[in-house]
Amino acid sequence: MAEEQARSLSETNNWEHVDKDLVHQDWDVLYKELAACVEGSLPEDERIQELVGRHFEIICRFYVPTREAYIGIGLHYEADEAMRGFHNSYHPRMVEFLGEAIKVYADQGAGFAS
Repeated sequence: MAEEQARSLSETNNWEHVDKDLVHQDWDVLYKELAACVEGSLPEDERIQELVGRHFEIICRFYVPTREAYIGIGLHYEADEAMRGFHNSYHPRMVEFLGEAIKVYADQGAGFAS
């Protein structure tokens, strides 16, 4: 993930093409929807996978990750204290749940870079 992101940052002048304000608004809406589903849902549920599909689409505004890099994003949310805190502010289990849902999504294999 770090290698793909660094290459993308370099090639796009630090993701100059991305409307970062809109991305943050879209993530806020998405995470609020996802937080409402964490309790009583499974990562593989159709609704959850639809939401993760939207997450992937937002990520793709920056660059199209490989399957492994997308899974790495979920791992980064868990490993990085600031990212974990940000995501878990929506729901105390957000990082764990989203990470599992990202793995399910990645196993489906659609839309990833080679």
